[in-house]
Amino acid sequence: MNLLGNLIKRGILLGNKFTDYQDTITPERKQEIVLKGLLRKAQNTTFGKYYDFKEILKSDNLMNDYRLAVPLFEYNSMYEKWWHLSLHNVDNVTWPGKIKYFALSSGTSGAPSKYIPVSNEMSKAMRRAGRKMFFSLNNFNVDPEVFTKGMLMLGGTSSLKKEGKYYSGDLSGINANKIPGWLRPYFKHGARISRLKTWDERIEAIIKNAEEWDISVIVGIPSWVQLMMEQVISYYKVDSIHDIWPNLRVVVHGGVHFEPYRKAFDKIMTKPVVYMDTYLASEGFFGFQHRPDHKGMCLELQKGIYYEFIPFNELNFDEEGNLKKNPTTLTINEIKKGIDYAMIITTCSGAWRYLLGDTIRFIHPEKSEFIITGRTKHFLSICGEHLSVDNMNQAIHKISQELNISIKEFTVAAIEEEGKFKHSWYIGCETMISADKILPLLDNELNRVNDDYNVERNSVLGQPQIKVIPISIFYKWQDKQGKMGGQNKFPRVMKSSIFKEWESFVYQNTISANG
Repeated sequence: MNLLGNLIKRGILLGNKFTDYQDTITPERKQEIVLKGLLRKAQNTTFGKYYDFKEILKSDNLMNDYRLAVPLFEYNSMYEKWWHLSLHNVDNVTWPGKIKYFALSSGTSGAPSKYIPVSNEMSKAMRRAGRKMFFSLNNFNVDPEVFTKGMLMLGGTSSLKKEGKYYSGDLSGINANKIPGWLRPYFKHGARISRLKTWDERIEAIIKNAEEWDISVIVGIPSWVQLMMEQVISYYKVDSIHDIWPNLRVVVHGGVHFEPYRKAFDKIMTKPVVYMDTYLASEGFFGFQHRPDHKGMCLELQKGIYYEFIPFNELNFDEEGNLKKNPTTLTINEIKKGIDYAMIITTCSGAWRYLLGDTIRFIHPEKSEFIITGRTKHFLSICGEHLSVDNMNQAIHKISQELNISIKEFTVAAIEEEGKFKHSWYIGCETMISADKILPLLDNELNRVNDDYNVERNSVLGQPQIKVIPISIFYKWQDKQGKMGGQNKFPRVMKSSIFKEWESFVYQNTISANG
């Protein structure tokens, strides 16, 4: 057994002992410490002076007085009132000093390009959270030698765009420029390849070097990881990815629900692999799966982020997922099991009471363990059915299991035909299958998991409309949008205006494929 691997694993055990000590502190106390530190750090910024952080810091009930003093922000309001100043070379706006990096969002909703500030403190916080995630691999009982092999981080280009005195690009590209020294010897594909600007260039270089690397850990969004591995297998004309990387033991994934991809991953693996779920966004590293056989992730409560939670219901959000006035906001000690919450974050990058746009559900509140259930604006409720992305994922998983097929991508939109409301689904399969076989399974499962859907299906909501298309059309659409690789994800729910363009694109590519 590799000596270095044992030394690393011993270091991981020491790290876990420190984590165990931290776990004696209550979640509420952890969050109070974080909030106080953020307010102190930013009290002399323009934002801090405007909202009188110094006065808030005097409070005996800090968390409550903070939410009373500072309003809620969404991206547009935060950008228009504050962040745009940082882009115009103004210092000390919402965070001390100058913001040198801005992460561009994947653009699945709202503005096509959102500029999210990434401070030096946030980069450090992300690295600390990543190190803690690395420590937690010990819980999965992986072989110590895993820690001495190569790690392939499949993200966006590290060649960032210089705009005035700041740089913009994909968060994974920003982080790739800040790989800690201890990790660099294990980092594949290395600085040269990561600087290549397009997905195709990076994948071609990875494929050509794959046989020379000894990869034990792959990190990335499932769809892009799967596509990369399939192309490696095809290039070398082998049966599985383990024929090229026999020591591959860990896949760290995030960004989308993993279950729709599991069957496809299992097909190209011949050895056991640990799948670890993570929650990393442009705004911060929020959590990761730290226990095997538990699908929930643990919320990171001490890495530069303070959280609030808004129950995702009709009292707080309208039918389009927009915040209503004076919504109920809760702190970590007030959350309950089994309720969907929209996340509000305050961060060491100068996001203050910022609506992230994701919804989560706590499955073990006492351990701060949660699952991601969707987006505040990525759900269907054309007539009150309140169908979430989590409901959709459950239905797709059911179909995959029952029909023994791999559904890599799907998207859905609400439509109206002849005065009848219905949902129009596009499902991408490896093996083409009749939509008639999918329809009853999809409809029955949605009826089972969502009572509102069941009620509306028996009244005003028509039968779903399903089209099964080659998975390649989804990739072609992403390529057309300039969203191949990196943190880009295919939208599960499409707005009507985009959906019309998507339908036309599918039709043209289907006609072209059929000659």
